[in-house]
Amino acid sequence: MTDRLHCSIIIPVLNEQNTVSKQLSSLQGLRKAGHEVIVVDGGSHDGSVEQARPYADQVIHSEKGRARQMNKGAACAKHDYLLFLHVDTKFSDAAMTSLQTNLDKKLGQWGRFDVRLSGQHFLYRVIAWFMNTRSRLTGIATGDQAIFVAKSIFNHVGGFPDIPLMEDISLSRRLKKISAPVCLSDYVVTSSRRWKNNGIVRTILLMWSLRLRYFLGASPSVLAERYQRVSK
Repeated sequence: MTDRLHCSIIIPVLNEQNTVSKQLSSLQGLRKAGHEVIVVDGGSHDGSVEQARPYADQVIHSEKGRARQMNKGAACAKHDYLLFLHVDTKFSDAAMTSLQTNLDKKLGQWGRFDVRLSGQHFLYRVIAWFMNTRSRLTGIATGDQAIFVAKSIFNHVGGFPDIPLMEDISLSRRLKKISAPVCLSDYVVTSSRRWKNNGIVRTILLMWSLRLRYFLGASPSVLAERYQRVSK
């Protein structure tokens, strides 16, 4: 179909040479179908850029910071829909099909996918269930859930705010004022390395604490410092 809508898939990276080529190779089917892959490097000093070039339509450079990198990618995107994808989050075949169906039928101006965590620990399934359920109830999406949005609406709300943490939640709040998100039940798989490295229960408590403090008005810069300190 020549009139199909396509999206620009924007992936921010920073020193991800061991991950980026594997992630991008899984997206080549979407590239063949007409979607665009944009990698935005935030100043990597490893081989991330070289690893990415064969698999991306554009590899561009930006100031460090996920929000800044994703905004830079959006500014360079050629398609009318944007999909923001973390480098350690992978599409299932069903999610790819669901994305195209949503674009073809114009089901909504923005949305996200359900998420699963990699790994076999039963608590990962519990965490994912709570993430997906909370998102449906609140209309708030996180970056792990692969947020997609019409470029015109993204620009209308000013893109991601230039903050070091919670940029996905802030964007969702802005988009919610325009329309409710499309919550696609087909899932993407995000890496459980954060929970593995820092401990499952410890990471859950940390993230709950950070989100609560953000909703109560804490500075994202202060929260980012705490997140980085505890996550080391």
